[in-house]
Amino acid sequence: MSHDEFPTDNPAVVTCGLPYANGDLHIGHLRTYVGGDVLTRALEKLGQETAFVSGSDMHGTPIAVQAIEDDIDPEAFALEYHQQYEETFPRFSVDFDNYGHTHQETNRELTHEIVEALEAEGYVDEQQIKVAWDPEDDQPLPDRYVVGTCPYCGEQARGDECDEGCGRHLEPGEIEDPVSKISGNPAEYRERTHKFFKVSELADYLSGFLDRLEGTPNAQNQPRQWIEEGLQDWCITRDLDWGFDYPGDEAESEDLVLYVWVDAPIEYIASTKQYTERVGPDTYDWAETWKESGEIVHVIGRDIIQHHTIFWPAMLQVAEYNEPRAVVASGFMSLDGDAFSTSRNRAIWAEEYLDEGFHPDLLRYYLTTVGGFQDDIDFSWDRFRERVNGELVGTVGNFAYRSLLFAYRNFEGTPDVELSTEVEDRIADAIADFEAGVNDYSIRKATQAAVELATFGNEYIQRHEPWNLDDEAAAPVIRDCVQIAKAVAVLMQPTTPETARRLWDQLDEDGSVAEVTLDAALEAPPVAFGEPTELFEKIPAERVADLNEKLEQRVQATTADAETESDDTAGDDGTVMDLEPLAEERIDFDDFQALDIRVGQIVEAEPIEDSDDLVRLDVDIGLETRQVVAGIKQLHDVETLPETRVVLLANMEKAELFGYESNGMVLAAGEEADLLTTQADAPLGSKIR
Repeated sequence: MSHDEFPTDNPAVVTCGLPYANGDLHIGHLRTYVGGDVLTRALEKLGQETAFVSGSDMHGTPIAVQAIEDDIDPEAFALEYHQQYEETFPRFSVDFDNYGHTHQETNRELTHEIVEALEAEGYVDEQQIKVAWDPEDDQPLPDRYVVGTCPYCGEQARGDECDEGCGRHLEPGEIEDPVSKISGNPAEYRERTHKFFKVSELADYLSGFLDRLEGTPNAQNQPRQWIEEGLQDWCITRDLDWGFDYPGDEAESEDLVLYVWVDAPIEYIASTKQYTERVGPDTYDWAETWKESGEIVHVIGRDIIQHHTIFWPAMLQVAEYNEPRAVVASGFMSLDGDAFSTSRNRAIWAEEYLDEGFHPDLLRYYLTTVGGFQDDIDFSWDRFRERVNGELVGTVGNFAYRSLLFAYRNFEGTPDVELSTEVEDRIADAIADFEAGVNDYSIRKATQAAVELATFGNEYIQRHEPWNLDDEAAAPVIRDCVQIAKAVAVLMQPTTPETARRLWDQLDEDGSVAEVTLDAALEAPPVAFGEPTELFEKIPAERVADLNEKLEQRVQATTADAETESDDTAGDDGTVMDLEPLAEERIDFDDFQALDIRVGQIVEAEPIEDSDDLVRLDVDIGLETRQVVAGIKQLHDVETLPETRVVLLANMEKAELFGYESNGMVLAAGEEADLLTTQADAPLGSKIR
């Protein structure tokens, strides 16, 4: 591996986090896979040798439990979704060089090899741990069928991950107040012997690894907190009968399988190896990439940063594989300002999007450009229409069509004159911007280089008005415009591959636009080509209104069914609220009096750089102004927070987060962090009694 700018002389591999084979894909899922595909195509445009691999995650608790509920073999259950994903990804031009799954023999062999290396190097030991147990069924409870409270942030968590709060991996037994999702009863803990990977002994290596790691800031910075707090050893076995057995005979009698997060990332290696076995090492050598000098880039969701920046590089280091060069982690995606909810049918399903007749390139463009890859983004049909009509139709499509149509009608192709220095330099600048975007792992910047070039093209043709010139005077202008159109096709290809192919074909270019590198953007276009057609069509406003109505009706119908079947509490807006149960343990009045809760007012608020969630607040509580760090960046407009009345727990122990001291805690309600306040204007510093 190098840290030279792309392209390098080393082979690269781009991987995407494995989709869990237990449900249909929606457009929120597609963000990561489209992102990985765009990055791969962009690297290849630079001339970088690159393989793009992934696979379905076939193991783990949810699949095992769902298979039992459906009375089907877990392998057969997972394979149905694996096959669905294999068919769906190409329909969105997500073009993996190899797409495998974790239950294949290649992955089993590599997994056992790597785990045996951990054993041989002394990084595995046995520990007695308390395992959640369902007392009614007298069986161990799989990770994700235990719910409780995260011991680190106090939010609701499932057995192995605080997915509602801080996002930390949780070891068996760490979750507080565990409850069985199967029976609803309090879960018991029983002693069991499990295998642990001694990650704590690799803390120094991992600190250095994070210093070298490229990618998005969230992936580089978030793991540092876990290392600073002290790494815990990682339990790598589970009480389950679905998954890979722990290598050797000893564990087979104990009904232990490897934890799903052991074999899941190893599928990246297995899938790359399968690609080499199919095309031959002369075309692509998996061993050179993973064991010698490859550039390994992981494109993942933000919720699995810890697995890819702590556990995975630690395994690779001990087993003597290359470490990742970059981890590119996406932000979350919402739907019209609210979370995707598969249980409420509040999603735009991948199949549904295609059935509505929209071209995949439109969604690829939206997912790539609506925000930076690490930013949280929102999808709405209205915003989708605005970007398609404004940028694809109004800018890219309009420029290409008007330029090529004028060239065809007046010159039957490209005028026989030289390219102007102004346009040659402008295209060279666009190429440089594209290269810089790719090397910054910003597919948005790379795509914007193409759109900004088309914007320049529209301004250029409008400025010179070739329709008001004779052919001799118009020829240099149209020659420039045809060259810009060709460059736009080359630069847009990673994001909108099918549309770029159509534009390439309209120019009657030889070969495939997918296979050319950036140099082609400045090569002379063909002398002759035919009459062009429009690249994009506008989306009518009434179409969006119909789509919004369909979504609303579907959500309401699903919510009504849930209200009928569930005893959950309904909120003021009629939607079902999944409230946490009341705490059974009581506190006395003296304990309450010990809480120093004050009325305060935010006087200053600023987001903390490189943190996805944290905001630094100065809160006036009358007697003094306190600095408080709060995880509300994604839930509030930071600029509007000053002058907001809040309630502050003043005698909370001080903490340091991202290098900032937090002296108190701002109180808020629910997952949306609804800030608590007072009804009237109580003086600042008033104590809550």
